[in-house]
Amino acid sequence: MAAKLLFVMTGASYWTLKDGTRHATGYWAEEFAAPYKAFTDAGHQVTVATPNGVVPTVDMMSLRPDMAGSAETALELEEIIRSAEEMRRPIQLSNARLEDYDAVYFPGGHGPMEDLWENPDAGRLLAAALGSGKPLAVVCHAPAAMLSTRFHSVSPFAGYRITAFTNDEEDAVGLASRARWLLEDELKTLGVDFVRGEMWKPYTIVDRNLYTGQNPASAAALAVELLKVL
Repeated sequence: MAAKLLFVMTGASYWTLKDGTRHATGYWAEEFAAPYKAFTDAGHQVTVATPNGVVPTVDMMSLRPDMAGSAETALELEEIIRSAEEMRRPIQLSNARLEDYDAVYFPGGHGPMEDLWENPDAGRLLAAALGSGKPLAVVCHAPAAMLSTRFHSVSPFAGYRITAFTNDEEDAVGLASRARWLLEDELKTLGVDFVRGEMWKPYTIVDRNLYTGQNPASAAALAVELLKVL
């Protein structure tokens, strides 16, 4: 049976740093492309949703051979993105209805640190997906969207074991000191049990129906976990 997956993606093309400058970003190529290929190769259907239905912007840094792992991998990622029709006609996040999908996936990149972290539509969808028992997968910087579930300082994610892009990894890419806030620190204020693996290595955590991955390398591993239950 083909499952229907909703990919909730950033609509941002930059991330505002604490000095007010704009750091060019978007979504991280591998975090979209690896799961997209895994799901569609398995016969599942993908729908992309973004704030206001804007076409997502790929972070060009993620298509550099040194970031992708090799020139060949970078070209493969580019080809997957180019062939993904769903990317060119996203639906508005405000129109996304959980009942239309079997699972929800949030790819990262620094973009969610700009728009999804305070997006009420993302917050409603995350809370509904978590409570529904349907598989909910969130990777790298996309857990920033969990911050939008706070209501009177309380989040439904409190008490869940999760992972996400760590302070150490942010520091290693040279952006920790320039960020308005750090993802790991903010997530801990939700009352989550934040766990982590080695820097840059695939690391995933499954707690009930919540699947989280630490970094870009974790996206493919997260897709494998999700495919087991779809």
